[in-house]
Amino acid sequence: MIQVIHRAFDILEFIGKEPDKPKVLGEIAQALNLNPGTCANIIKTMTSRKYVEKVDHQKGYVLGSAAYNLTGNEGYRKGLIDVSKPYMEQLTKELNENSELSVLQNDLRLVLLRVKSDHDIQARTASEKRAYDTAAGRIMLACLSESEIEAFVHKYGLPKEEEWKEAKSLSTFFVEISKIKTAQYAIQISVNQIVGVAVPLIKNEKIIGCLGMYMPTYRYDDLGHDKILKTIIATGNAINEKL
Repeated sequence: MIQVIHRAFDILEFIGKEPDKPKVLGEIAQALNLNPGTCANIIKTMTSRKYVEKVDHQKGYVLGSAAYNLTGNEGYRKGLIDVSKPYMEQLTKELNENSELSVLQNDLRLVLLRVKSDHDIQARTASEKRAYDTAAGRIMLACLSESEIEAFVHKYGLPKEEEWKEAKSLSTFFVEISKIKTAQYAIQISVNQIVGVAVPLIKNEKIIGCLGMYMPTYRYDDLGHDKILKTIIATGNAINEKL
């Protein structure tokens, strides 16, 4: 039997017993009688594979999106999903366009929940996509602290031209980020003529996710920029009040 595999499963099971309660590294190692260094190395691999996720600095680990995806379980960020879902359903009903709830995970925009419109022609977006290349990712980046943004760029680099041509240099990147932070919304038109609009979801003055809508450009033009923006901002504010 391969011991490291047993240890990885032991860690998953230990964290999964109380999925809403983050476990710090020392607690995990002590409970499972593991060497802290060995435990840290295993968790590092599990984090890179998204079976475990680190929750804020010093607050420990919870199950990651990959662990929940094995069973199709919506438990990942369950509190955020539960609060947001009814508002998203109302938003989609009002505008008849797809709405999405997303979080920032490493350098990716990760979709937690989708509420679909009844249009025959659907705007499709990947569940995981580089944050730079989405309206959702950009608004979440813009709402990070200055030091967090600098750390993000240091770790993941600047956007490629095809991801965000207006922000491919360090100076233009921070100009674009500043614009989005001031506006408190982000809009992106993809090469496939899909418009994405996203607003931040804030808890305790910290960005925890975002609410987005995606639609073909012709339907965006038909609905009108002002109506879409007013409606999604109002919905985002309502969710924030509940958070």
